[in-house]
Amino acid sequence: MTANRRPRPTSDDRELRLWRVGRALAVTFSVAVLVSGGVFYGLVYLLDFQEIDTTAKLDAKTLFDLVKLSFGVVAGAGALVALVVAYRRQRVDEAGAHREATRLHTERFSQAVDKLGSDSPAVRLGGVHALAGLADDAPDNNLRQTCIDVLCAYLQLPFTPDPGFDPAHQEEHHRYLALRKVRHTILRLIGDHYRRPKGTHRSWQGCDLDLTGVIIDGNMNFEGADFSDGEVSFDRATFSDGEVSFRRATFSGGRVSFGHAAFSGGRMSFLGAAFSAGGVLFTGAEFSGGMVSFHGARFLGGEVSLRRAVLSGGEVSFGDAVFAFGHVSFHDAVFANGPVAFMGATFSGALVSFRRATFSGALVAFVNAKFDGGGVEFANAAFSGGLVSFVDATFSDGEVSFVGAAFSDGEVSFRSARFFGDRVSFTGATGPAPSGLLAAVGTASGPVALPSTWLPLNP
Repeated sequence: MTANRRPRPTSDDRELRLWRVGRALAVTFSVAVLVSGGVFYGLVYLLDFQEIDTTAKLDAKTLFDLVKLSFGVVAGAGALVALVVAYRRQRVDEAGAHREATRLHTERFSQAVDKLGSDSPAVRLGGVHALAGLADDAPDNNLRQTCIDVLCAYLQLPFTPDPGFDPAHQEEHHRYLALRKVRHTILRLIGDHYRRPKGTHRSWQGCDLDLTGVIIDGNMNFEGADFSDGEVSFDRATFSDGEVSFRRATFSGGRVSFGHAAFSGGRMSFLGAAFSAGGVLFTGAEFSGGMVSFHGARFLGGEVSLRRAVLSGGEVSFGDAVFAFGHVSFHDAVFANGPVAFMGATFSGALVSFRRATFSGALVAFVNAKFDGGGVEFANAAFSGGLVSFVDATFSDGEVSFVGAAFSDGEVSFRSARFFGDRVSFTGATGPAPSGLLAAVGTASGPVALPSTWLPLNP
């Protein structure tokens, strides 16, 4: 991800485009003459001075006025020169101040990085806070991004696993806990800065965050964070303990990726958007732009929750993800726009619930998805627009429930779907039967309950 980062403009870039004095003066004089001529012509036109007396003689008063006008022109020219020179001096002073700030920043940066390499966990902790402070005070975005990259790189470093509490390894255990505190402090600081409104002091929103391959075994709080720009990567990360919260987070631009991440313990929360399965919670989260990817992620137990999440734009992908055991919840979620892909996903033993979810305009694809156990529930879900596709999906060894679902508009397709589960129920469902459903349940190996209004159409 770092290699593809977009360059950000800095003060030095602007200084390189500063015009030479001669060119700046020429342009300034030209603009002044044009503006003056325009004003003069406008006044002549507005005052209706259509004719000038060519027979008039040059008297002393007119000559004196011309002399004053000449001095005024000279004074104006001098003022323009002074203005241009003052502007350039100001820019040079600003550039010098920026260079000095950059030099001081570089010195402090070197000292902070040296602390991160110390054998003492306490000194490393000081280096973490120093780097976070440097990111806050950085003279430009590139220097801020460099500080964030170093903190992320520290989290990516391998570390010795906990030897466990044993009198024979007590010192190693205490050292592990101390270094674990350093890593958890970095996670806490990252979360604190991403929750601050973009453009305010200490806000890191819009910066790239590369946590590829890290092991997150503690709490990480992104509650209320706004991912409206930049790239955030949790690719191949492992969430093994603690809670990672994205409650009420907003994904309106940029790219956030959990590709091939493993959620094997703890809790991850997107309340307002929430996943926990480990647990991942996206409860109440809003996906209105950009891209959020869980492609190939593994949810190995616990709860994955997107309760009350709003997916109104952008792209959300769970392609080839594995949901093994636990509970996957989209209760009261709203799928209003943009694609949401579960293509090729495997739900093996998990309870997947879309209870009271609303599908009003999005493309939601379960194409080739495999529901190999547990249960799939769309009870009281509302299908009022868009396309929900279960084409070639397989339902086996579990219960599939669309009890009370409302099919009022849009398209829901079960073409070529296969039902091998214990029970398939559409009891109380209203509206027309989804396309391909009746043909699919006709070959189901278990009982299928359909509304009486659909039965005459059942082959």
